[in-house]
Amino acid sequence: MTLAEQLSEYVRACFTGIWIESHEHADALSEMAELCHQEGWQLGSWNIESGLRVAGQSSEETNSIDPLSAIRSVNAMTTPEGTAILVLENFHRFLQSAEIVQALSRQILLGKQNRTILVILSPLVQLPVELEKMFVVLQHALPVREQLDAIAQGIATEEGEYPEGRDRERILDAASGLTRLEAENAFSLSLVREGSIAAETIWDLKAQTLKKCGALSLCRSEENFDCLGGLAALKTFCRRSLLQPSRANPHKRAKGVMLLGVPGVGKSAFCRSLGNEVGRPTISLDVGSLYGSLVGETERKIRQALVTIDAMEPSIVLLDEIEKAFSGLGSSGQTDSGVSSRLFGTFLQWLSDRESDVYVVASCNDISKLPPEFSRSERWDGLFFLDLPGRDEKDLIWELYRSQYEIDPDQQLPSDNLFTGAEIKSTCRLAALLDLPLSQAVLNVVPVAVTASESIERLRNWASGRCLDASQPGIYHCPQNEEVARTCVPGDPSIN
Repeated sequence: MTLAEQLSEYVRACFTGIWIESHEHADALSEMAELCHQEGWQLGSWNIESGLRVAGQSSEETNSIDPLSAIRSVNAMTTPEGTAILVLENFHRFLQSAEIVQALSRQILLGKQNRTILVILSPLVQLPVELEKMFVVLQHALPVREQLDAIAQGIATEEGEYPEGRDRERILDAASGLTRLEAENAFSLSLVREGSIAAETIWDLKAQTLKKCGALSLCRSEENFDCLGGLAALKTFCRRSLLQPSRANPHKRAKGVMLLGVPGVGKSAFCRSLGNEVGRPTISLDVGSLYGSLVGETERKIRQALVTIDAMEPSIVLLDEIEKAFSGLGSSGQTDSGVSSRLFGTFLQWLSDRESDVYVVASCNDISKLPPEFSRSERWDGLFFLDLPGRDEKDLIWELYRSQYEIDPDQQLPSDNLFTGAEIKSTCRLAALLDLPLSQAVLNVVPVAVTASESIERLRNWASGRCLDASQPGIYHCPQNEEVARTCVPGDPSIN
């Protein structure tokens, strides 16, 4: 529903206090002016620079910049049979004044008698407690794909400047979440930089929006699945779920996956490569930076971050080592007045109820630190366990990194029992750095499965029978072989 359609309903129902949340005041005023012209309503607007302006009256007659006078002046705009609407731009700046709050309260009640409507147009909702029950809040929606398409066609007027087919879809995907002005700027910058409208330039501009949030950053990587050895089942699952056509039916949209695994097996690398594989940008969310020192600041930051993520659809969001971000939940009420619990609750609700096309990938090294509701179904499409790579996977990883670090492929591979992909990469990097054969470079690498053998054994025992296997289809079962040399007991209560 458009802003004009929403406003028409509430004005007809005689809602005399309306708050419109919008970053595009000129477009919002234009929509309201068109609506008032169609309905025969009187429209006026006020801001601190230009003062009061009423359609059909000269600026000399209505040049007051006093906010109190502006509120009262709406009564002079009324006609015997009509409705008068006064739009107060950025009026949230004046709501710290008791006189202003009282004048608004009085005028909203008086408006029921003479059909005068006060509309506050602001980029954020910031209502004092005295006015909370008197205002209804409307959202000025960002432009939809059809509007973005029209803006692009208006800017790219020469043949070949606005691609067709899949490239156009990628451009509109990248422009999703931009305001009309931001879209115009992004398209114009792309024409100047590339000679045509390109999705990459638009994402460069959107990355600045992420920087303003502080907790979000755009992950830039050239890696795809060909640069990541193993994890065949996980790759197939994610690629298939993300490449299914889901735009027409939001109920079919993929939600995301949670990755539990041994440190160094490629959880973060998988997320970065997934974005390039399916043609989506990858956004990293740093939960720790959401905490603020002021009362209510943390809650405001998480809401702002989630709104920004929704606006960046379609995208992939990476939550790395999520158990560390929410590690203080158990003692939140005693140590931080419940801030961590409220932050976690807001995030859980967003995971379940979001309607945006955002695919969330969370990595975790110790799931025992997370409450069970975090990993339940319908918040994730699947919970995968990434175990130590098997022989075939190790061979693929060795091949990748020997090629990357220009190591003689004829060299014999060293012993790699209990090695992860990170340790294989470290061996190859040290061999190239120190100009040593692999058999000597490997002496400088101690696998994490040795240094933290007890915790990894508990992790594998917990995952056995409870998680999907990232390497092969089906449920993960802890291997019982000579290399691992341990017995797995799924559901052992001693590890919970």
